[in-house]
Amino acid sequence: MGTYPTALTICCVITLEMHGISSRVETIVAVYFLLQIFQKDLTTKTTNMYRRFLNDSDYLSLLTPEALSQITRNDSERFIQAEEAAEMSIVEYLSENYEVVRELNKGKYIAQYNRRITFPVGAHIYMEDKIYEVIQSLCGYKAPLLVEYWEECLELNLDLESINNYSQFGTYYKGNVVKYNEILYTCLQDNGYKFNNIRIPLVCGWLEAHYFDWEPVDYNQWDVVRFEGIFYTLMHHDNFDNNITPLKSDNWGAIADYDSNYNEYELNGHEYVVYEGKVFYPELDVNSDVPEVGKNLSLHDPRNYNLKKHMLRLAVYELTKLIAPNNVSVVRLRDYEDSMKWLNDAAKLRLNPQIPRRLAEDRKPVMDWQLATFQTDYDPYKNPWLT
Repeated sequence: MGTYPTALTICCVITLEMHGISSRVETIVAVYFLLQIFQKDLTTKTTNMYRRFLNDSDYLSLLTPEALSQITRNDSERFIQAEEAAEMSIVEYLSENYEVVRELNKGKYIAQYNRRITFPVGAHIYMEDKIYEVIQSLCGYKAPLLVEYWEECLELNLDLESINNYSQFGTYYKGNVVKYNEILYTCLQDNGYKFNNIRIPLVCGWLEAHYFDWEPVDYNQWDVVRFEGIFYTLMHHDNFDNNITPLKSDNWGAIADYDSNYNEYELNGHEYVVYEGKVFYPELDVNSDVPEVGKNLSLHDPRNYNLKKHMLRLAVYELTKLIAPNNVSVVRLRDYEDSMKWLNDAAKLRLNPQIPRRLAEDRKPVMDWQLATFQTDYDPYKNPWLT
């Protein structure tokens, strides 16, 4: 990475000279702005790669909104920088004896509520800056499909242990194999979260409706016709005249396009929608469930309290250093020192951090040889320094 900006600068200078910018001052200024754009783009990509354990609201337990805005200068990248530094300290101290990465992942993989996603019981989601536990399955909406996206995989020479479970947050390409409900499926068409086209194996919800090109003949109620490129359905026979076109007749109703934002599709055989040139109707409930506290959601934070508390202290200290490295407040410095002492004591097993212990091959907690003589109980929830 150290030589990359130099190479980029050379490329920029060559490009600018090709466009008639030959003045040294003009070139330096132009290169500067190009590098700023490149750095911002690189920062954005880095930010997107890091999963946060904390969220912005957590900081309000230590800082006022005004103070938080001041030390971050409304730049979300500062949160990432501070939290990465804090997380690195925590992992360095605790990873040898504790399942700290697994505990951190409990917070890192809390998803933002999304109507596209079906959340099972026990999952946790962010909604309106709060964390909720799903206590009754939240179904996502189901869009019609024109092609089959998955088929059951019949290949016998596959290592089942190496096959990943299907995830609605995954991105899948033709030929990928996944495991869903203990059954293997092969991907037939690209789909997934990044394609904004989530297709759970063998889950559709819509049936394709048959239609006719309109002719001046008799039709049954709810028959579907196409006239001048628009689909219509016959809603009633009152004063019906089959010689009047659907465009001019009150008996016919135009069928609307499918809209994923609409959430009141009725479960009947004539709730028609048009999707990419074809007509569909629902065979099951295709709407997303409405999240409601007390009905399908319960306020609950699954993150380890100690990890949250000390990562927050360390992150605030890092944020403070960014704007005033030589003028960190006494309160922030004391919080930082207390948290680092807590990490040190936890690493040396002087206290119980309420984090599951790592297990060795014999299913007993791993133990540093220097501390082995002090171990009196392998219960991870008991203080091992009891003698």
